[in-house]
Amino acid sequence: MTDRTIMHVDLDAFFVSVEQVFNHDLRGKPVVVGGRAGERGVVAAASYEARAFGLHSGMPLKTATRLCPQAIFIEGSFPRYRDASRRFMAILADFSPFLEPVGLDEAYLDATGFESIYGSARRMAAAVKQRVRDKLGLCASVGIASSKVVAKVASDLSKPDGLLEVARGEEASFLSPLPVARLPGIGKKTEQVLRGLGITTIGEISNTTLSALKSHFGASGEVLHRFARGIDDRKVEPPGEARSVSRETTFGQDSRDRSLLTATLRYLSEKVGADLRKHGQQARCVTLKLRYADFTTITRRHTLPKAVDSDEVIFDTGARLLGQALSLEKRPVRLIGIGVSNLVEAGRQLDLLDSSGRRQEQLDRAIDRIRSKYGFTAIQTGRTLRLKDLFPEGKEGYTLHTPSLSR
Repeated sequence: MTDRTIMHVDLDAFFVSVEQVFNHDLRGKPVVVGGRAGERGVVAAASYEARAFGLHSGMPLKTATRLCPQAIFIEGSFPRYRDASRRFMAILADFSPFLEPVGLDEAYLDATGFESIYGSARRMAAAVKQRVRDKLGLCASVGIASSKVVAKVASDLSKPDGLLEVARGEEASFLSPLPVARLPGIGKKTEQVLRGLGITTIGEISNTTLSALKSHFGASGEVLHRFARGIDDRKVEPPGEARSVSRETTFGQDSRDRSLLTATLRYLSEKVGADLRKHGQQARCVTLKLRYADFTTITRRHTLPKAVDSDEVIFDTGARLLGQALSLEKRPVRLIGIGVSNLVEAGRQLDLLDSSGRRQEQLDRAIDRIRSKYGFTAIQTGRTLRLKDLFPEGKEGYTLHTPSLSR
């Protein structure tokens, strides 16, 4: 394969950093995005000042409050982060058209050939960092290497606001002394197995025989072996079409209140339907997600006879699945979500005997236009009015709890 120059660009403490751009008083302070102090839910992001107290993403908010009671807790705004992410990706696309976003706040960039415009890959990366700072007010960390896996490790090690280049031919020696958890793809379970084998560094993975790794990890053992030596031929791939659309939220208190569950399900269904229509897609499968008070999580799905983008059909299907689930289980619900999958391009077959579908389609699109102009909650069904006293409103709709940040 031709020598490549791959960059991994990662925005530092993304959610928090965006909030600090909007409110300069938050800079230099321990800040947590994810919910109010002591609430249920988890930390979505923590500033570096908060991390000094042991806070990290995924930590329960109650634990974060105990460890750092002086922290400033913010519920967060997904629309704000989504806008910043779009602008970030647009900046990266100016440097190279070969761009692979990874979530909202990081991306791989194939800079092969483009680095010569700036004199070197390092100068190109510095220009990326400066453009992000000037245009967005955010700090980015960049890793440069010959492959995606090494570039990712390099950007992680350069945080915060750093730039680290791994010279060609030095990939294995760069990775060798690092703990195994630094290698992308190694989670807690894999790390535990490796420790049981006496393997604690990436170099020790590369020195382990391929047959031994495959005996414990199957086909992924071969991937581990290659990655540990810095070998990664994966291309930087542009984003494909979304395979599913979903929304979910966690309640402030576990609930058995069927009217609240139904109202929330209706609102989430409308958000999913609006997303489908915005992107010209329809779905064949509807999935309900419930998490109970004891954290047991279930999903129930139904395949539709034809693809739809109708709020009404999505909600009606989800409501039937909800009714069936609640009739079998009396535990209070902690989280509810609705999703659609098996997406296809929008297009409808005319039904000469039934004009109701056409009327519903016209109604949905009329509501979309009103919401686009006046805000999502400018027009609501009777069911979703139940949420008015529970969640704050903004132009994008109700601000739900942390899981809604990640859609």
